[in-house]
Amino acid sequence: MTKPNTYQTTLALTPTQFSECLKTWQREHGRHNLPWQQNPTPYTVLVSEIMLQQTQVATVIPYYHRWLQHFPTFQALAAANEDLVLALWQGLGYYSRARNLHRAARYVVDQFNSELPHSINALREIPGVGPYTAGAICSFAFDLPAPLVDGNVKRLFARYFGITGEVNSTKFNNKVWQLAEHYTPPQDNRIYAQALLDMGATICTPRQPQCTQCPLQTTCYARQTQCVDKLPEKKKPTPLPTRFAWFGIDYNATGVVLVQRGTDAVWPRLWCLPEFLNAPVAAIEHGQFRHVFSHYKLTATVVQFKAPATNTRVAWDDLPKFGLPAPIKRYLAKVRSNL
Repeated sequence: MTKPNTYQTTLALTPTQFSECLKTWQREHGRHNLPWQQNPTPYTVLVSEIMLQQTQVATVIPYYHRWLQHFPTFQALAAANEDLVLALWQGLGYYSRARNLHRAARYVVDQFNSELPHSINALREIPGVGPYTAGAICSFAFDLPAPLVDGNVKRLFARYFGITGEVNSTKFNNKVWQLAEHYTPPQDNRIYAQALLDMGATICTPRQPQCTQCPLQTTCYARQTQCVDKLPEKKKPTPLPTRFAWFGIDYNATGVVLVQRGTDAVWPRLWCLPEFLNAPVAAIEHGQFRHVFSHYKLTATVVQFKAPATNTRVAWDDLPKFGLPAPIKRYLAKVRSNL
């Protein structure tokens, strides 16, 4: 295999050539009709970027529209009740993103008079805004030069420049960020950044990439050395362990008992069926559900129990107002349908 550094110096396009090539491609073949691309504002850019973290575009679109109907501005989101914020996020997963977005709105209102700053360093002070999101805000909200690296960019750069090593290793990430900074153009960064993301999403895909349609194919390391399927190098997956949990259910025709989980628990601050530390003795099983987290698989058994009178009983019709974990929401939907 040709050494990446040797290849880069002989065949890779210069930063100017690279950015012009991608911008030309994006104008003709890129995505232009995504809802957050229409009249973008700093607020809508932040909302869309947080939602798009680890979530497919098609999944995000209805959530994005519904979110803006309820929270059209930083001020509206900052003043919102956390339960409503989490309820509107139901189904997107990774609920820390919703909390960060809520905290970010309050921070922007309090510290920046409801206006996002234009500098990377100032943006990084906002809760939930990391290096990628800060770069995306500069690019898409302000059309300012800023490097951005996500999974799409990592894959595109690994193949084009021949970057070896495990995809999320420190060495690999440092190399990608160095190249991202070096190749960021001084102007027209909104279209360039969109081109990077669109290339990764539609051309340089994880499986069956469309190399024959790629504007970079003649100078792409992976294409020319026939190792597209080998880059980027992925970490070997390890089997997920299974954990067991027990939940209690106390319900009737009017509603169901729920408790709000602590900040350190799984599904922090969401409303849930009461959980037991150990399997209840002689309890009557009501049902089971399973859920896959990033680090383990959950097998949960739900048992019937009599909740203390002090517990919160939520009316069935009020459940949409409460932030519920997705598997709990699905389980309760089945319970209600059988009443």
